[in-house]
Amino acid sequence: MSKKDYYETLGVAKNASQDEIKRVYRKLAMKYHPDRNPGDKEAERKFKELNDAYEVLKDDSKRAAYDRYGDAAFGNGAAGAGGGFQSGFGEDFSDFADVFSNIFGSGFGSSARGSRKKSNAVRGSDLRYNLSITLEEAYHGKKHTIKYKTGVKCDPCGGTGRTNRSGYTSCLACGGTGAIRVQQGFFTVETACRTCSGTGSVIKDPCKSCHGQGRVEKEKSVAVSIPAGVEDETKIRVSGEGEAGLKGSPSGDLYIFVSIKKHPIFKRKDNDLYCDLPIKFTTAVLGGKVEVPCINGATAILSIPAGTQSGSQFRLAGKGMLIMKSNNVFGDLYVKAALETPINLTIRQKELLEEFEKESSTGSSPESESFFQRVKNFWGDKKDK
Repeated sequence: MSKKDYYETLGVAKNASQDEIKRVYRKLAMKYHPDRNPGDKEAERKFKELNDAYEVLKDDSKRAAYDRYGDAAFGNGAAGAGGGFQSGFGEDFSDFADVFSNIFGSGFGSSARGSRKKSNAVRGSDLRYNLSITLEEAYHGKKHTIKYKTGVKCDPCGGTGRTNRSGYTSCLACGGTGAIRVQQGFFTVETACRTCSGTGSVIKDPCKSCHGQGRVEKEKSVAVSIPAGVEDETKIRVSGEGEAGLKGSPSGDLYIFVSIKKHPIFKRKDNDLYCDLPIKFTTAVLGGKVEVPCINGATAILSIPAGTQSGSQFRLAGKGMLIMKSNNVFGDLYVKAALETPINLTIRQKELLEEFEKESSTGSSPESESFFQRVKNFWGDKKDK
């Protein structure tokens, strides 16, 4: 049998399934990869052994031969001719690409799966626009024209980037592959060619206005509709109003992020509104009717019962925000009574209040009477002890 036990190298049983072998290999390959262990010769040796073992055990026919004959089944005693990192870059490259993509990023490995697909389509970028509106505008909805600078379709060439019927030629910088490959240590890293923007081709006779880009920088105006009832931090997508694509390619999208300004009277929570309403002392005592402002610009009449305490809350149904995309359904308005203490009293007003105090009987101020009774009981218990 072999001097090297590939099962032991990977740490799996001889009857391990292919899924288990693949899972264990990926985990160990990431752990001992040289780029994660720079200058560590032991990690490099271990990584090579893992590759040799996996190259055999991932293949059912090689695995069967190894189980029967050991290293002798492969002539030189090595599973991958040439050894080193080459042993892992055979017909099942996808396993290694998955490992390396976790180390270098998802772009690694595309060059080994074949040449980059040539395409002249380079979609324009998506754009973000921050729009701040008032609570009233959020209630009613709003049609708004926004202006912003971005790449728009070139008029002289119709966005093609070409003059007349000029065609394309292969990009000399990348040889028509659309990619530039750079050797970094043991690996080849691929990036999009800047000359042709990854398309693999360039225009023979480019448009003089846009220099072959098919787009030019200009100010753009777009009319958008902000729906009634829109909430803070809502994102609205306007399809095709982002940056124009290269050489007639599709445009990106415009995303409008809505923020609602702080209101001087109302506070919003979901679709309900809240406000503090100052109530006169006499109205709170005797009761009465008060006008309450509403977000729609109208007023509502609220009946204040006699003896209303400061902090009492009243609900006005359907006076809140429109629930977006509903069939005319609204939230509620909650009004909290804020009892106002009179100031700058005249002599006569003071006299009347003093008379009121003299005429006050037990039970006319239940909250304060209850509080002071609790205080009296508390201190009485202390003295008894």
